[in-house]
Amino acid sequence: MNKITSSKGGRLLIAAAVTFTTLVLLLGGWAMSSGGPGPGYQTGYSGRASAPVASPMPDSKPVRIDVHRIGARSSLVELGLRADRTLDVPPVSQPMQAGWYRNGPTPGEPGPAVIAGHVDGKGKAGIFHRLHELVPGDVVDVRRQDGTTARFGVQRVERVPKSSFPTQSVYGSTPDAQLRLITCGGSFDSRAHSYRDNVIVYANLLQGG
Repeated sequence: MNKITSSKGGRLLIAAAVTFTTLVLLLGGWAMSSGGPGPGYQTGYSGRASAPVASPMPDSKPVRIDVHRIGARSSLVELGLRADRTLDVPPVSQPMQAGWYRNGPTPGEPGPAVIAGHVDGKGKAGIFHRLHELVPGDVVDVRRQDGTTARFGVQRVERVPKSSFPTQSVYGSTPDAQLRLITCGGSFDSRAHSYRDNVIVYANLLQGG
């Protein structure tokens, strides 16, 4: 079984692979629901073009996220690894709570910072229930412990089967500061009590300060 491994050297996250178990747990799939966002959820975008990528910021833990288009606002809890080296997730009993993977870069640092949230839980909508509605050019603000805000611009949104999760694209190191938002999506597997897909948002740092 492949497991997540990470290194703090240079604050760059190294992920060799993500287990299927981890992907089932990501994110909110335990809720007994009839389904999630269907295929073809991406829409055209007629807004502004993305701004130039900003210079990376120094290390500072994130404390709050604000995804403006979908009204998703949450404090951030730290997520680590379970004893079996699979990624932890926010409590499904608190579906409106988002979490940051603490073994990776902090938002604004070089590399891909990862923030995860449930699509639903306990029969209620989760913090990232509408994540699939984001389009290129949308803005995501991450407030940091040092009082600064890292502003990211969405580059693309994709839905992928959990069985073929793009590990390198999500967790692989990058020279600039990037952000990944992850939740569950697609149809609901009632037997496994989990959604079959993941919705992944890729964003680049636009402004920090």
